[in-house]
Amino acid sequence: MADPSPQSPTLSTSPPPPTPPALQSQTSEPPPCSVFPLLKSLNRPKLRFTSEFDSDSLLFFNKVSCKIFDNLAKLKLSFQNNAQREVSQPQVSFTSKYVSVLYDVEEKNTFVKSSVDVSPRLQLRALHNVKAQQGEVAMEANLAEPGYSLELSSPVPIGYPRATLKFPLGEVSVQEKEVEEEEKSKRIISVNGILKRRAMDGVCSALYTDEELRLRYAYKDEALSFIPTISLPSNAVSFAFKRRFSPSDKLSYWYKFDSNMWSAVYKRTYGKDYKFKAGYDSDVRLGWASLWVGEEDGKVKATPMKMRVQFMLQVPQDDIKTSVLMFRVKKRWDL
Repeated sequence: MADPSPQSPTLSTSPPPPTPPALQSQTSEPPPCSVFPLLKSLNRPKLRFTSEFDSDSLLFFNKVSCKIFDNLAKLKLSFQNNAQREVSQPQVSFTSKYVSVLYDVEEKNTFVKSSVDVSPRLQLRALHNVKAQQGEVAMEANLAEPGYSLELSSPVPIGYPRATLKFPLGEVSVQEKEVEEEEKSKRIISVNGILKRRAMDGVCSALYTDEELRLRYAYKDEALSFIPTISLPSNAVSFAFKRRFSPSDKLSYWYKFDSNMWSAVYKRTYGKDYKFKAGYDSDVRLGWASLWVGEEDGKVKATPMKMRVQFMLQVPQDDIKTSVLMFRVKKRWDL
């Protein structure tokens, strides 16, 4: 017996009647021109791939990133790999104006950071370590006077809160701490702060932290910098001296009176993309020289061919035969 289903016609069944013209127009596929504008609007975000090779550790440091949501957020993947192509320390991060999320694949841990402007003068911030179940919450309020703000922060879930007052001349923080004295715990009030003020054509600063006071004076003009420093109560004295001979030549010198340790660095630049540096450090008894091709502190995208190269020669004073020549190469591709 023949199958009456029209989807499997046989010789014993008659062909189905033709479809009316009106029905054909309803079931026909849309023209290609109506689909192409939609495909064009779904543009793939531009990828940025950056790789840096360090000859000392024989490791590649890689980053792949792209901006999404009309450049409102950034997605980044970072990882390392060695000469055997073994991948290590992979991390994935999502960054936006109000929230940032970092996921460590090896540790299976997530770090979350958020910042919200409740009002023009009030900001809330939060940090959270998911695996450790620890974090911090903070609230900062700008006071009526320009340059003044008050910040209140506290560890979560356990910890002592901290209050920080910021003003044009510096900032002061007050926090309660618990210390051990004679096998007993004791709560004390810890005060840390920094003050800065211009004096004698320079800047005087006082940094107080962990019961140590560091006094520093910095004088700087177009050709000379002089920075003496003293720490109390250790009475450790040091100074830094910098002399610029020309727009492309500069010499820096540091000396510590308590240990007689010193170091010196000479720097010469050739245009914007070439830099030569040489120096000596008496603490490790090491001389070195370094050549940069590409701006040292700038981003790779601003350098020629989006690439930066550094060559460094290290010469130990005690054994010159063990001198080492190292190099680092960093390159960026826009895909």
